[in-house]
Amino acid sequence: MKNRKKPATSRKASATPAQMERIYGVHAARAVLANGERRILAVYATRNGLARLADNFAPLPNPPVEVSPDQLTRKLGREAVHQGILVEAAPLAPVGLDETLAGVSATNPLVVLDQVTDPHNVGAVMRSAAVFGARAVIMTRRNSPPLDGVVAKAASGAVEHVPIVLVANLARALDDIGKAGIQRVGLESDTDVMLESADLLFPCALVLGAEHKGLRRLTRENCDQLCRLMTRGAISSLNVSNAAAVALHVLMQRSQT
Repeated sequence: MKNRKKPATSRKASATPAQMERIYGVHAARAVLANGERRILAVYATRNGLARLADNFAPLPNPPVEVSPDQLTRKLGREAVHQGILVEAAPLAPVGLDETLAGVSATNPLVVLDQVTDPHNVGAVMRSAAVFGARAVIMTRRNSPPLDGVVAKAASGAVEHVPIVLVANLARALDDIGKAGIQRVGLESDTDVMLESADLLFPCALVLGAEHKGLRRLTRENCDQLCRLMTRGAISSLNVSNAAAVALHVLMQRSQT
């Protein structure tokens, strides 16, 4: 797949030294090291990890530190699939909703997550957002997982390519999105309207709810259209990350017709 251009929104790394994100895994680490807007604090890697990142050390202020797999496991915990690589970096600066809305187009939809808390799902949604050219992913500051660690690993580098907008009130953010002339399409299983044939207007924002809970009432009320994906199997719904991938693919196809 061709490399996507970086989004127009600037996200220069925060200068606060006390803040730090830990990004691990080959693809996520490569993406962080290649992002000129990141301030890299330290890189720890096993011998095999160093070999995998041999071409990515030019911008580093300090050489990487070779460590054993056990040392990385002690730093990150046994559940972290680090693949022999850990990058410590300053967080990217926050991205505002107003500047994000200014860059939305028919072929660059928004993705809005309504209290999706599972970091694997959030990371997978981020990856799909990058693959299908989403303008940004919008989440609430509360009830959303940290953007490093599991999220960054599951996103496979997408955190570096898709702006993440954190808002205090999702209903208010959806109201602002609507006022900007963007159709708000909520994915909801309890409707007869199919996304594949719905009366869609572009640009649009795809709104996704949490596992088991779905969209909250205020979120549904702030959507212009509630749709579901066309299915035919014994199980009628997908988990949120798979649903996001299918829905974004549908939106990409329909925006080009």
